[in-house]
Amino acid sequence: MVSTSFPWLTAIIALPLVASFMIPLVPDKQGKTVRWYGLGVGLADLVLAIYAFWKHYDFQNPDFQLVENYAWIPQIGVNWTLAVDGISMPLVILAALVTTLSMLAGWKVTNKPRLFYFLLLIMYSAQIGVFCAQDMIQFFLLWEVELVPVYILIAIWGGPKRLYAATKFILYTALASIFILVSALSMAFYGDNFTFNMQELGLKDYSLTFELLAYVGFLIAYGVKLPIFPLHTWLPDAHGEASAPVSMILAGVLLKMGGYALIRMNMEMLPHAHVYFAPILAILGIVNIIYGALASFAQRNLKRRMAYSSISHMGFVLLGIASFTELGMSGAVLQMVSHGLIAAALFFLAGVTYDRTHTLDMDEMGGLAKKMPSTFALFTICSMASLALPGMSGFVGELAIFLGFTSSDAYTSAFKVVVLLLAAVGLILTPIYLLSMLREMFYGKEGKAVKEIFLDANPRELFITASLIVPIIAIGLYPKLITQTYDAKTVQVAQNARNAVPVVAQQMVSLPGLAAPQIPTAQPKLLGMIK
Repeated sequence: MVSTSFPWLTAIIALPLVASFMIPLVPDKQGKTVRWYGLGVGLADLVLAIYAFWKHYDFQNPDFQLVENYAWIPQIGVNWTLAVDGISMPLVILAALVTTLSMLAGWKVTNKPRLFYFLLLIMYSAQIGVFCAQDMIQFFLLWEVELVPVYILIAIWGGPKRLYAATKFILYTALASIFILVSALSMAFYGDNFTFNMQELGLKDYSLTFELLAYVGFLIAYGVKLPIFPLHTWLPDAHGEASAPVSMILAGVLLKMGGYALIRMNMEMLPHAHVYFAPILAILGIVNIIYGALASFAQRNLKRRMAYSSISHMGFVLLGIASFTELGMSGAVLQMVSHGLIAAALFFLAGVTYDRTHTLDMDEMGGLAKKMPSTFALFTICSMASLALPGMSGFVGELAIFLGFTSSDAYTSAFKVVVLLLAAVGLILTPIYLLSMLREMFYGKEGKAVKEIFLDANPRELFITASLIVPIIAIGLYPKLITQTYDAKTVQVAQNARNAVPVVAQQMVSLPGLAAPQIPTAQPKLLGMIK
């Protein structure tokens, strides 16, 4: 672990939090000053994070860095413990960038602007805190704090069914969070060493039965957030009703919290249970990919189509996590960063389109290319990135996951062939629903919602989209820009996961409803799918 004398991570988390409580003191009657204030704070925190990591983060070190540890609630053993590594550091930058751009995207909000930017800043702080937290109770509290602003932002600034969507969001995510608390407390009390520190929890010698139960608890909680089928139904409703700035954060950051937590807790802290569940994650990933693509194609609401597309793309993250290879893990992290950028751009452009047409129904669109050529060009670029066109970040992430799973020596050849063939079906379906979306929106006869449009994307909207497209293309052309920040860590994580396979093989444990691994030590095979 590498620490520094200055509490950089605390400063990055505290800046938007403290600034949010200063909003009532900002002299402003029409909301204009509050906009600049919120944007300024977001930009300052983004610059602070980039500076801290540029100066004090070692890309070649797989251990936790910028470590901070302070007694917080000593009566119950809870500490304010922060650190970043190759898994969390890129996601901190992603969260800061997307949230800052979402503040600029909310420039036209006139209803309760003080509350709007107050909630965005609270969410900004909580998101980064989740990626940096190293104490389980601290992680849980920050995870919960992040939920409340999203609920209010959807409930107040959402569409006609906003209360239904907001309520469904909070019920799914809050109830799922109970499993985080139960699993965390169980791990903390296990054995003689009581602790909430994640690194110390990961070193405990749990029984396999206990690991499997804790793994299931975390999988349910993070499966809702990712989301994993069938725990996904809150997402299309939330996206369908949320405003563009909120949808940017939902797709760009919140879904990545689920993938991050699966790696950090399920895979790193419970490696032996991961050996049992990795084939299940691979199967769930395939279900996500195909189901999300088919459901997306069936949607007539623009944002609901994109929401199901997100479900499909996050299925690739599950495949990477299940691969047991460095390349697959690298692809999973890259896919999270890439999808965060692409999805944020697409949902923002959906908001730009809605501002002109006042509808999300694609049946009422058509012929937009003539009226909004700049928006058409940007929409096309982002859609090409989403369908993994070579030269875009989406292509690199999905290719790494495919190659990582193909080269994995943990699975039988038959299982790999089936998984990859089904994943390829998802790759075929993705261009179909994305290209048909472009055709229905921008080509053909003008729809009734298009006839009165005279304004294309303005400079602010062009800047926001360009700020997301530039890193998408840069990563696609030179992936090392992002992979060098986490390669050392993903190698370590994948190696630890592989090391757990022979350990499980030697234990030969049989559980009710779960076949014991029939594994010779030299050539292990688990559940008929893992070698």
